[in-house]
Amino acid sequence: MRPIPVAFHIWFLEVHTYGIGLALTFWFGLRYTERRLRNAGYPWQWVTGMFVWVIVSAIVGARALHVLSNLSYYSNHPGQVVAIWQGGLSSFGGLLFAVPVAVVSARRRCPQLPTMRFADLMAPVLMACWGVGRLLGPQLMVAGGGHQTNQWFGMYYAGQTGKRLPVPIFQSIEDLTIFGVLLLVERWLRANTPVPAPSADGAPAAPLLPPSGIVLGVGMVLWGIERFLDEHLWLGEDGHLGSLLVQWAGIALAVAGVILLVSRLGALQRWRRGEGADGVDQSRAEGEARGDGDGDGDDGEPGSDHPGSDSFDGAPTSADPSSAADPPWVASAATGAARAERD
Repeated sequence: MRPIPVAFHIWFLEVHTYGIGLALTFWFGLRYTERRLRNAGYPWQWVTGMFVWVIVSAIVGARALHVLSNLSYYSNHPGQVVAIWQGGLSSFGGLLFAVPVAVVSARRRCPQLPTMRFADLMAPVLMACWGVGRLLGPQLMVAGGGHQTNQWFGMYYAGQTGKRLPVPIFQSIEDLTIFGVLLLVERWLRANTPVPAPSADGAPAAPLLPPSGIVLGVGMVLWGIERFLDEHLWLGEDGHLGSLLVQWAGIALAVAGVILLVSRLGALQRWRRGEGADGVDQSRAEGEARGDGDGDGDDGEPGSDHPGSDSFDGAPTSADPSSAADPPWVASAATGAARAERD
């Protein structure tokens, strides 16, 4: 059986399927990020500018860590260092470079978006991109398979002898499953939003935003475990530095996620009692309830140029109240108040 094609020709131009897959994955991530920001009520036009730098930094970091992990090979084949069209990108290297760039860019381009809230919004995006990208990237590259196997589901890959475990397909299923879990966590937070009591003077009650970091922490734990098990069971080579680094990084990521979740338990309990959770986010929400967009009492400063919609992440709404749809937190508070009046 012939392996999966990794390149084809258009006249004199050789086109690598791996590169096409990466491009489609980045485009999907861009559009999905814009959609989540727009639904959460934050400005989203700045995302394209951020993504340009994120893509460059992710590719540089992913390739750099891959080369360092396989330094003995690339020392003897220096011309292959830049041959990224044949594969060889480290997920952890991409994260190591791209995450700081994304955080700095988001803070500069959208200062009203808290960093941890931004991370919660991006966690499902990353998992969806990895799920799609594994099918469109490693599955179509040279040496994309795992350990050799005689199982019926084994596949042939270019640059590898014999049938191989289709690890990119396994990873895609795992990543999309984690993506689904993160969406369920968001749904749970949305369904358990406490309805704040109306104030004594009749002013609209501020929506109670959930504590940020919950979605991110769950994603860190699950993806860290996944990467450790994938490398340990299907991909790794005993004693190979690159394989050991991936396994250690997976364990470290999962432990960091557990620490983050534990640190947010107190805020989660306060939020479920209706006491609020995040000070900065909550003051902004209170400003929204009062009618000023940034929580500082100045009605002349809108907090955002775009209305909220159906995401669980509350945010300032449009500068034009007549055209803005209330975030779900405001809608929940209004529904609770109306129900209390009827009773």
